[in-house]
Amino acid sequence: MLGYFGPAGTFTHQALLSVTDEEAIPFATVAQALDAVRGGEVTAAMVPIENSVEGGVSATLDILAAGKRLMISQEVLLPVQFNLYARPGTKLGDVKRVITHPHSAAQTRHWMIDNLPAVTVTEGGSNAAAAQEVADPASKYDAAICGEVAGKLYGLEPVASEIADNSSAVTRFVLVCLPTEPPHRTGADKTTLVAYMHADHSGALLEILDQFASRGVNLTRIESRPTKTGLGNYCFSIDAEGHLRDPRLAETLEGLHRICAEVVFLGSYPRADGVRPEIARGFTDEDYAASRAWYAGLLHP
Repeated sequence: MLGYFGPAGTFTHQALLSVTDEEAIPFATVAQALDAVRGGEVTAAMVPIENSVEGGVSATLDILAAGKRLMISQEVLLPVQFNLYARPGTKLGDVKRVITHPHSAAQTRHWMIDNLPAVTVTEGGSNAAAAQEVADPASKYDAAICGEVAGKLYGLEPVASEIADNSSAVTRFVLVCLPTEPPHRTGADKTTLVAYMHADHSGALLEILDQFASRGVNLTRIESRPTKTGLGNYCFSIDAEGHLRDPRLAETLEGLHRICAEVVFLGSYPRADGVRPEIARGFTDEDYAASRAWYAGLLHP
């Protein structure tokens, strides 16, 4: 049984349906979905982790970083488009009050100002919950900003379509399970980890970044997150190109383990976009194999 950040009709639900038709349980929060994985209630859960407009999803990053270790086994990239949905018979001019998720509100703010400047926008728990609320004839809201799957699920009709300020917005979702052997490397992989400093000092972040740079490993995301142990105490949530079984990334992780207070490995998995990294001379598997053979020859002439 799988789980996902619900309710039914969210973009997270849509992301899960894009990879499996297995029965799944919706959870009200990201924390509940991931705790269900930790507790064995579900074998894996789909949650949002990053948006091209809003950045990282704080709740997901923080819950992955702390507590019983979890692992990402798969990622999904979903183009995010929003429509303005209302009860059948409603016209655009009838809309006075709108409800939506905070990220959806942020990604449609300019369209709303330009087209419905007098409308009040209320931020709620999820796009699907907003659609469900508007579907109630007694609701005080006239419309919901949500995706097509949520609007159709609750019998609403679009009064305005494709209202996102950024038509190329994409949200990244990850399927999270208990630790297991990572999927085989494909050559187009990504590794997620969290690095904790021993102490805040001049050059601490540089020391961490140097472990990647000195081995030709490119980062696709890095964000500082508070450790919640005191003001100014931060860890770093990182996505890097490559797989745990790549020699250059294996050396990077070993280096991080030497200099960090803790390194939380959160998985190596295929990139959803299939992009293969450009590996500089000196960092390919063959280069590492040749250097090991040369070193062995020094020990045993």
